Amino acid sequence: MQSSQHHIIASVSAWLAQDKPVWLCTILQTWGSSPRPVGAMMACTVSGEMVGSISGGCIEEDFLEQLRQGSLKQRYDNERKPFVVQYGVSAEEQARLRLPCGGQLHVLVEFIAPEQAMQVVFSQLDAALNAHQRISRHVDLITGAISTRQVSSDEAVLLDDREMLHSLSPRYRLLLLGAGDVARYVAELALIMDYEVTLCDPRPSYLDNWQVDGVHLSADLPDDVVRDHFSNPYSGIIALAHDPRVDDMALMEALKTDAFYIGAMGSERTSANRRLRLPELGLSTEEIARLHAPIGFSIGSKTPAEIAISIMAELTSVRNTQ
Repeated sequence: MQSSQHHIIASVSAWLAQDKPVWLCTILQTWGSSPRPVGAMMACTVSGEMVGSISGGCIEEDFLEQLRQGSLKQRYDNERKPFVVQYGVSAEEQARLRLPCGGQLHVLVEFIAPEQAMQVVFSQLDAALNAHQRISRHVDLITGAISTRQVSSDEAVLLDDREMLHSLSPRYRLLLLGAGDVARYVAELALIMDYEVTLCDPRPSYLDNWQVDGVHLSADLPDDVVRDHFSNPYSGIIALAHDPRVDDMALMEALKTDAFYIGAMGSERTSANRRLRLPELGLSTEEIARLHAPIGFSIGSKTPAEIAISIMAELTSVRNTQ
């Protein structure tokens, strides 16, 4: 599976390869309440196939109606370049579109013809995201030309009167260590939250009865899995095995990586003992300080499902405050 951004880019690339023109909408700015952030996208074909969203559904309906009426194509034919549509400027429009109180959106609308140059650009964007690399889409607002940029900004969209730089991120990955009930609930929540999830447990027979649709299972050694697939800033690593042979083997490698989140389940005493063991594995004080243990927010959780909620809440907080 792909992130929402990647899914949209991949869909546009596929449509262009099928010689289908595409309308691509990107949120440039928001004011007040907005259901989708700056940089969110929606794409659709002339026949109405659609992926992504830029609102809770109200603007999508308005966009499709304009597409059916031909007003979008008429405006593009008049201007022959990308144009900005402002939603929610007036109270009447906010009421008509059922936008949240005070909400406004500025949306860049592009008409992308299935020309070879555009097919190449979106194929390159798709390939970079498949390789788990950040990349930016550069749009010349005067000519409509689109190109790729390897340098990505910390901001989702950089914009002036002549150009837009739209930063695209690959899908985040989670590595769960230890096949058990907590891992099952964490995996289910993570999939809902658009993570790519791998469950690793090298202990014989532990994976035999563990299955969550959409999760990749691995019996490889945890440190090898971390090193080969989970060493970048879009990776999170969660130790849930309650077995130092599994958890510590992974943490030994994980705490040396750029993973955005590394956590280990256990009580205060278990966590303290783990921190005493980790220096013996060659880890520095600074590296050990990156470990979230005991894992999760303190919400009085008791059941596996409640523990999973506390873990995903902490992971989300860490990810959003980087």
